[in-house]
Amino acid sequence: MSVNVPAAAPSTHRRALITWLAIYPTVTVVLGLIGPATARLPLLVRTLILTAIVVPVAAYLLIPALMKANAVLARR
Repeated sequence: MSVNVPAAAPSTHRRALITWLAIYPTVTVVLGLIGPATARLPLLVRTLILTAIVVPVAAYLLIPALMKANAVLARR
């Protein structure tokens, strides 16, 4: 009978890398898509729109998926 032992939490450096891997491409894609449409808006409004899209996508989809992938790789 095998016991399913959870993987240890990744180091702070690895979590930072995982977060960056989620955030950088997401910001780049979203800026490419909405940049022209929001170009005339004030900076604070553009930033609000950008972060309102990027933060939920990263927090609820990308970072959990990358953390799972990291756990699979760490078990190898």
